[in-house]
Amino acid sequence: MKNAQMISASMEDYLEAIFHIAAKKQAARAKDIAQRLGVNNSSVTGALRALSEKGYINYAPYDLITLTKKGSELAKDVVRRHEVLREFFIKVLSIDEAEADESACKMEHAVSNNILEKIIRFIEFVEICPRGGDEWIKGFNKFCDQGTTFPNCGTSITMCLEDLKKRKKRVAGKPQSPVILKDLDSGQRAKLIKVKGKGSINKRLSDLDITPGSIIEMEQISPENGSIDIKVRGYHLSLNEDEASKIMVQLL
Repeated sequence: MKNAQMISASMEDYLEAIFHIAAKKQAARAKDIAQRLGVNNSSVTGALRALSEKGYINYAPYDLITLTKKGSELAKDVVRRHEVLREFFIKVLSIDEAEADESACKMEHAVSNNILEKIIRFIEFVEICPRGGDEWIKGFNKFCDQGTTFPNCGTSITMCLEDLKKRKKRVAGKPQSPVILKDLDSGQRAKLIKVKGKGSINKRLSDLDITPGSIIEMEQISPENGSIDIKVRGYHLSLNEDEASKIMVQLL
């Protein structure tokens, strides 16, 4: 979060907007930013000048706007904070997407790295722990809506035990062998087991604190260049086929 203190929340919103626009169009124009943020052109011009002076963007009047390396790093950090919060609100708290998005926008500027990491770990814990999962979240939703989960605690415990038995039986009967990340289909999710070798991909993941046990979601495989896009710990990463072939995962 140290970068987040260098500029205001409003300026972070501009960097985030430029990042998303550039992801679709390669670069942004002032009118694109104004439309995305719902602000007037004079406000955009002032913000762009300030960001340019601080070295976050490449900007000249009437020209395309791009992020500098410094600006890109901060923009990615803001996007990551937003997506982690949004995912927590939707997956764990079952908030509808519109409200989750709006709340994440407001909170992304203030959440500390420590809290962000705890949220990430909690989401992973709920998804892989036998006591968690979809049924646990459904019980929470019912509690929010009706003030109760199941008819009584005994029923709830019985259901949890039966679900745990089914999971154990499924694992014992058909052990999940590690597979190569590049063999996953779009939308599939898996737990990181290990990274083979000591190449650059190993260091890249380590630098982002992506370790065994982290949950990886396959986003897509580009038909143009074969790049493999994944989401892990709030990061969107693009890997080449060789890098993805070194990552061993276990399907959830």
